[in-house]
Amino acid sequence: MNQEQIGKFIAECRKNKKLTQSDLANLLGVTDRSVSNWETGKNMPDLSLFKPLCEILEISINELLSGEKLKRAEYQDKLEENIVNTIDYSTKRITKYNQVISLILIIFGFFISLSALMIFPSESSWGSIYSVFGIIIFMVGIARILNAIKWQVRLILLGLIFGLAIGILLFTDYLNVKFHHEAPMFRMITTTTGSVIYYDTPFYDVYRCNFDEPNEYWVIEKNSKPTTNDLINYCK
Repeated sequence: MNQEQIGKFIAECRKNKKLTQSDLANLLGVTDRSVSNWETGKNMPDLSLFKPLCEILEISINELLSGEKLKRAEYQDKLEENIVNTIDYSTKRITKYNQVISLILIIFGFFISLSALMIFPSESSWGSIYSVFGIIIFMVGIARILNAIKWQVRLILLGLIFGLAIGILLFTDYLNVKFHHEAPMFRMITTTTGSVIYYDTPFYDVYRCNFDEPNEYWVIEKNSKPTTNDLINYCK
């Protein structure tokens, strides 16, 4: 499908009908720029506009897609060729549209996860909820992009990417605890005993000793199962 040739043909037929680009745009309910883009070959009219456009220009859809007036002898051959070209063109447009949607989902999901870590206070559980929600949207976008791959390979890749994304979130959370002394967002249990706040995360424990006092300090250790007595005596 030669868009440039089709565009020149539209312009030629329009001029033969004594119509300006603005006149044709008004008849079709589109903008002048749309008609200009058709005639310069930048893009094609929407499929829904083929019939009304051809009726206005008094040409057949077959001639429109061929970009020229057709003789009876070549009409059938051109018809079959144009059907194949139209299907190919439509498929490419759908693929491009899906890619754009997928990219938007990836960017939007990443933005939500990043914003959740930056906006919500670490003590709030909403930060972790929105972070995971963002990862899910991100993964939907990735899944759409990988749709053409065999499902077994796609499943493996999605698992690896999801694991990597969650790993990045957990590692970022760990760095935030270690260097900024903030409560871990991805915690399972929070226990306050005496002057100690204990945060239990999937991979490590955090002890906030003498919280809200001048001599407050934080300790990160490997996972354990501290008792109430352990917590009471921990910071002494």
